[in-house]
Amino acid sequence: MRDQLRDQAAERRCIASGCWRVDMIRRMKRILQIAALVAVVAGYTFLLWRGPWLIDGSHLRTRELRPADGVVITGFRTTLVAVGAGVIACLGLYYTHHSLQQTRARDQQQAELTREGQVTDRYVEAIKLLSDDHPTQRLGGIYSLERIMRDSEKDHATVVTVLAAFVRQHARLSEVGSGPSQLAEEIQAALTVLGRRPERSEAARLDLRRTNLRGADLSHARLERARLAGCDLSQADLREINLDNAWLPRANLTGSTLTKATLSGANLRGANLTGAELSGVRLRGTDLRGADLSAARGHSVEQIGAALTDDTTRLPRSA
Repeated sequence: MRDQLRDQAAERRCIASGCWRVDMIRRMKRILQIAALVAVVAGYTFLLWRGPWLIDGSHLRTRELRPADGVVITGFRTTLVAVGAGVIACLGLYYTHHSLQQTRARDQQQAELTREGQVTDRYVEAIKLLSDDHPTQRLGGIYSLERIMRDSEKDHATVVTVLAAFVRQHARLSEVGSGPSQLAEEIQAALTVLGRRPERSEAARLDLRRTNLRGADLSHARLERARLAGCDLSQADLREINLDNAWLPRANLTGSTLTKATLSGANLRGANLTGAELSGVRLRGTDLRGADLSAARGHSVEQIGAALTDDTTRLPRSA
């Protein structure tokens, strides 16, 4: 306890010392600025008084001045006054510009804070709708989150995580595997929103593992790098879907339509593609070890040859 108190006291002394140093630096800066201003004013005054003789002292008299001397002195001082006025005007413009920039920065900061507050309020309301028991309210929450995701890049990852968790919670494979084959409308809506999310850098993979997505419409969806291990995607519409580098081991893709889908680098180890439509599918580097393609349709030898297979792969009869 004593050691902790000593540490806290030492920390307070360090903070106090740091604050004192900052104050001293600020005071020194102010003193230097004032000294510089006094020096400039004194130098300018001295030039007004003795400048003509410093510049052209060999031709100007110091006593009994004549009209010609007065013309030179007046001209020099008039020029010096004009230069001083110009310098003061430039300094005024610089100060005005600097003040305007600071004002704009403060306004932008305030606008950003206001916008962040509005986004937070919208997010809270969307989450409330998403947790409602009524399907219509859930749909409203899903599309509200999509709008937030598109408007706020900062909230992109959060919205994706929330919607993925919503799908995992309400379409668990163990709970609905023997239930109705048609997806609930709000689950389909969440999948649609996730599939058309803005193209931004995402640190984490989209997680939809062990979900019942039977008969889902995921055509043209962007699910690259998604985690779909053990998912039921049977009878799903997966036309032109992007599943590059996705993780689909033991996924059920029986009877699914994969026309012109991209599966380059995807992991389909042990996946079931019985009766799947594979016409135009890109399988470059796709891991098909242990996968069942025995009754797949629309494939070509070139497609299968571009994938990674072994003795455990059940290839189509014509491949």
